[in-house]
Amino acid sequence: MAKKILVLDDEEHITSLVKAYLEKEGFTVDCALNGIEGLSLVKREEFDLVILDIMMPEMDGYSFLREFRKESSAPVIFVTAKVDEDEKVVGLELGADDYITKPFYPRELMARVRAVLRRSSQQNVHEMILQAADITLDIESHTVFVRDHFVDLTPSEFAILATLLSAPGKVFTRMDLLDALQGVRYEGYERTIDLHIKNLRAKLKKNTQYPQYIQTIYGVGYRFTRSSIP
Repeated sequence: MAKKILVLDDEEHITSLVKAYLEKEGFTVDCALNGIEGLSLVKREEFDLVILDIMMPEMDGYSFLREFRKESSAPVIFVTAKVDEDEKVVGLELGADDYITKPFYPRELMARVRAVLRRSSQQNVHEMILQAADITLDIESHTVFVRDHFVDLTPSEFAILATLLSAPGKVFTRMDLLDALQGVRYEGYERTIDLHIKNLRAKLKKNTQYPQYIQTIYGVGYRFTRSSIP
């Protein structure tokens, strides 16, 4: 069954172009010109992925994403004309899974779409339940608990944590994580991994007395530690 994608952008020529490329790749596509229209579609239908412009009238991309996350955990790719790093961080912290900057090449967007969909659906470890320290991750139910506290993760955050938990103590480089998650190799994508790690640490920290479980190995990458780092 074809994956269903929602495209939100107030520039109609962009939604038409993206829709044409996505449909050529075999996806089913709906479009909206602002966040309010998009939320109306989300309440009626389920989508496998959302491509979301930040600057839109009536309801911007950030506001849409806050409301969308109440309805769905489907992955989201932000499209932005801004290049400010803080803007990208805000989007990722709200639950976006990737971002692409305007102007972009349609082929690059298609590659991002395929990579994000793979990350959200593929199981990259053999075990169905992973446990380390006081964290339990269930692949089948797609849930994470720190002790008895549920932690709500985006698909990308969940996949990264599952990869780290699959081999506690092992150091994963950023490119290792991209390869394990079947990400797209391009300049700047490694920085996205850093932002997802930052978000993971913040979410895990809320439910524990320890600052973090994911340790930075400077100049190398990241590893999960069985004993929490004080």
